[in-house]
Amino acid sequence: MTAARSIRRVRQSFPGQNRNLKTPFYLEAAAVAVGALAAIALVNQHFAKKAARDNAPAGRFLDVNGVRLHYVERGSGEPLVLLHGNGSMIQDFESSDLIELAAKRFRVIVFDRPGFGHSDRPRHVVWTPDAQAELFKEALVRLRISNAIVLGHSWGASIAVAMALKFPGMVRGLILASGYYYPTIRLDVVASAAPTLPVIGDILSHTFSPLLSRATWPLVLAKVFGPHAVPKKFEAFPKEMALRPSQIRAAAAESAMMIPGALKHHHQYADLKMPVVIIAGDKDRLIDLNTQSARLHSAIWQSRFHRLPGHGHMIQQTATDQVMSAISEVAGAKLSAAE
Repeated sequence: MTAARSIRRVRQSFPGQNRNLKTPFYLEAAAVAVGALAAIALVNQHFAKKAARDNAPAGRFLDVNGVRLHYVERGSGEPLVLLHGNGSMIQDFESSDLIELAAKRFRVIVFDRPGFGHSDRPRHVVWTPDAQAELFKEALVRLRISNAIVLGHSWGASIAVAMALKFPGMVRGLILASGYYYPTIRLDVVASAAPTLPVIGDILSHTFSPLLSRATWPLVLAKVFGPHAVPKKFEAFPKEMALRPSQIRAAAAESAMMIPGALKHHHQYADLKMPVVIIAGDKDRLIDLNTQSARLHSAIWQSRFHRLPGHGHMIQQTATDQVMSAISEVAGAKLSAAE
């Protein structure tokens, strides 16, 4: 028996009072709305579980401070850590062929960051760049890695910087790709943070947000890949994993922390003494190259900056060879704080 039918029966049992009872009408509307939301949530839950089944973990798991982290390890040699951007996961680097290229020379470690892919994101922690830097530092210790080159793309670049500032002895060199480093006014960031709101955010992330994200997926790809077309190799990226309610909420939380994270660190960049290569596309429609990457280059005296003409935000996908060259450049650098 539906909620609406139950309410009608209650109303019919009091025929003399029906004219004066308006509350049941509102209750009926509320019951219909709640039922519709519940149905949408169940459908989204079904697709989320199916996505996880269809895209089984490709790597191993580490339990670090109560967080179950999924990671992939390939190759041998000097350790190289790859940190993906907001809303992404290991398969971004996998589909770009960057892991395969780097594994010919390096011991490549790629994490699903908290809340993305197959990694947990406990809600009692505010997953700032600093918090994630501490998590990955402990993960590397568990993997018996004391010193590594770290590449971060987009939001991952913020974590790479935080790791280098907090644990400079662990970070041998940095490759910062398409990052956001200085606070600016971003109305799009404020709007995208809605799923993080208490109660309302949970309702949105389990009901309307996956539907909206699915409908706008082509527009999002056009923006982040533009002016390039989406490369065919990106078809291997598991879209449905990114559209799960849990991952949408994680992405919204990171959007909300983007500006505060940059605000905290932007006066510390000159403290970075290890080799740093900054790389970004000059047609990036998500993060302005001149106010971010170019400005960062001027703040870090020993950094090298590669401006990629005609490329957008997803340079690991559209300019994979150039990103690989940046990794090799850092690996070959002998610069030290004393020089």
